[in-house]
Amino acid sequence: MGFDLGDRQITVPVLLAPLAGITDLPFRTLVSRFGAGLVVSEMIASGEFLTARPGTREKAELGAQIENTSVQIAGREAGPMAEAARRVADMGARVIDINMGCPAKKVTGGWSGSALMRAPDHALRLIEAVVEAVDLPVTLKTRLGWDVDCLNAPDLARRAEGAGVRMIVIHGRTRCQFYKGAANWAAINEVKSAVQVPVIANGDVVDASAAKDALRLSGADGVMIGRGAQGAPWRLAQVAHALYGAPKPDVPRGRALIDMVCGHYEAMLDFYGATLGNRVARKHLGWYMDAANTPPTLRKRLLTERDTRAVLSLLPEALSAEAEVA
Repeated sequence: MGFDLGDRQITVPVLLAPLAGITDLPFRTLVSRFGAGLVVSEMIASGEFLTARPGTREKAELGAQIENTSVQIAGREAGPMAEAARRVADMGARVIDINMGCPAKKVTGGWSGSALMRAPDHALRLIEAVVEAVDLPVTLKTRLGWDVDCLNAPDLARRAEGAGVRMIVIHGRTRCQFYKGAANWAAINEVKSAVQVPVIANGDVVDASAAKDALRLSGADGVMIGRGAQGAPWRLAQVAHALYGAPKPDVPRGRALIDMVCGHYEAMLDFYGATLGNRVARKHLGWYMDAANTPPTLRKRLLTERDTRAVLSLLPEALSAEAEVA
């Protein structure tokens, strides 16, 4: 069922995907509290990371040293990638992940992320540089290919394994699909057949049913969940329980849900500061209110409120529909 990743044993292979602007330290901490095999940080651009001022939030509160955290780095040059990996390792990281799957234009336009699937020889040089730079397990996250005419994930995975990569995560779409259409879990099976290291299936794994199908079709060793955890930080634990018999999470309802959401909100205020934290938290509060069927007028009021104390006072009412159901 599980597998080793360096000095860490992934006993329950249900992982949290890195989502820009979403899987920050407060959210990863909350997901980990319910249970997760591994949580992956938001992508770090290696060049920007190296030039950031000492003591900035990104460096000081990355959470690299937290036991079940993998730190994801991205870039297009071997030198900065290697140096970023070394610095993250010095910060206490246990696992380093290389991003070669991000489809965003601002990333691929700079020949980072999934754009590297169009230059596999260069991609391999980056992988080799990172692996050689640190004495830590290095993993790779990528996609099926750039487009339907460039489905080279099996070959890239094979070469990455040869360079020393210890785990490979495949999102079951091409870069040109972005997040449209359905993830092709069956296509991940070609990657699984090409390598001996663990392969993790990603894309559209939103609940236990989808996770079972993803594993059956891909033959993968585990699953990675991204959007399925939005507004449901307990989702990974639910999937782990259904697939692997891990402890069943105590999903908060009623007052417990209100307390959890308020705690998440306050953690974001502490992390980002009141003004930025209030803005960044809105997406999370929106997802919580989606599940609670919050009335539109109240929802709009809460998501446009700038006074953090007022937000906290509105949350019990905004989540009361869910509370009544519970």
